[in-house]
This record gives sequence, structure tokens and C-alpha cells, in this order.
Amino acid sequence: MHPQSIHSCFTAFRTQAPLVHNITNFVAMSTAANVLLAAGASPAMVHARTEAPEFVRLSHALTINIGTLSPDWLDSMLATVEVAHNQNIPWVLDPVAVGATTFRKQSCAQLLAFKPDVIRGNASEILALAGMNSKSRGADSGDTVESAKVAAQELTQHAKVVVVTGEVDWVTDGTQRWSVHQGVPMMTRVTAIGCALTSLIGGFVGSNRDDLAGAVISALCYYGQAGELADKTAKGPGSFYVEFLDALYHLDADQVSKHAKVIVI
Repeated sequence: MHPQSIHSCFTAFRTQAPLVHNITNFVAMSTAANVLLAAGASPAMVHARTEAPEFVRLSHALTINIGTLSPDWLDSMLATVEVAHNQNIPWVLDPVAVGATTFRKQSCAQLLAFKPDVIRGNASEILALAGMNSKSRGADSGDTVESAKVAAQELTQHAKVVVVTGEVDWVTDGTQRWSVHQGVPMMTRVTAIGCALTSLIGGFVGSNRDDLAGAVISALCYYGQAGELADKTAKGPGSFYVEFLDALYHLDADQVSKHAKVIVI
């Protein structure tokens, strides 16, 4: 992907400062909100069935994360994604630990019926979501990104863009494929960093509806570069989290596009 496209997507994100509606898990709420604020977006954590379907109409994008799923939350998720789908509001599905229980598998099958614009998950989640064998360890992946590429391609029948995150991120829109080589291992040592990435992707796709793949790739480059910068000065997971938020705040379009490591496959 050309650096100019990344520059354009990042600039649109910062200029629009999108309102991102997140129905996410209890563990991730604070981190996702902090990440979006540091990046320049506006987070909303509205999950009640009585208001979420109404609130989503105000939003630039919706993200759904099933990390702490319950029947009540599923009811709200389904009602809210239906509104988003009907109103052409882009939405992102994060199928956390989808392979762990029957309830999660059935819930994701219901959510997929409303055609998410983007699916983002680790290799095990993408494999399980596609109905393939996986080595899921709860929310952690026991599979390689390479092993999930076929599954990601299969899932493009449900979503416009599918992302497999890992040591090297893999992105496909069903026709084209990209690998993103950004980030550091320390990012896996802070809880909810992955969940917050889903929220950031929501902000980018909400600001770049005509270039969803470019939006996703730009978000991945930005996020990974923030991790790389934070890792240079952090002494451990605690200081990394603080440095990471600061890096998200300070990075700009010129830096992100210049240092993007994207390979078109």
C-alpha cells in the first residue's frame, strides 16, 4: 500500500475525530477508551439494550467485542448491529475466544448475519469463526497467522475486510492481501491492547468508508509503531502502557506513513 494512502487515511481519522460506539468487554473498556482518546477519537461505551440501538445512530462506527459475553449483552449487540447495518454505519466484529464455547460460536453466527464491515481476530479466533479446527487457549491464540490465511479468505463472504493479528498481521478483502510488519512482543503483556485495537480500527473505518482496507492497514501501522516507540523506553508492562498512550498521542500522519511496513501479497 502506498504511503500516500496511509497518510490520507490517518489525516481523515484525525480530522474527523470519529465517535466510536463500543460494545466491548469489562476488561477492555478503560483501555479502549484511553486508546481512542489518545489517538484523537471520541469513545462511547454504551451497551444496554434500552439505548444502544438508538445511540449507534449518532456514531461514525460501531465495534462489537464478545470478551465477556452474556445473553443480555448478545441481545443488545444483535439489536445494535441490525441498526448499524440498516443505517450503513460501519461495524467491526472482534470474536474473542469464539472457539471456546458453544454459546460464543452460536452468538457469532448470529452476528455474522448482519455482515460486519471488518472482522479482526487472532489466528485461532479466525479459524474457529470460519468453522475450522483451531488450538485456541481461551482468548489467546495457539495457531499461527499463516495457518489462518485460508480461513480469513473464507470469511470475506461475510465481511468486506478480514484481519488476522499476530507477530505479522494479515489483511484481506477477498481480492487483495497485505501483510503488516509492525509492533513488538510487549504489546501482548498488557491486557486489552488487542481489544483496544479493534476500537481504533472502528475509528479508522468510520473516517474512511470508501477505503476500508486502507483504513484497517493504516490503523495497524499506527498502532504497531506506537508499540515500537513505547518499547524503546519502557521498563516493563506498566511503563509500556503509559508510553504507548503517549506514543499514540504524538504520532502524526507524516511519521506513520513514512515508517509503514506493509507488503502487498
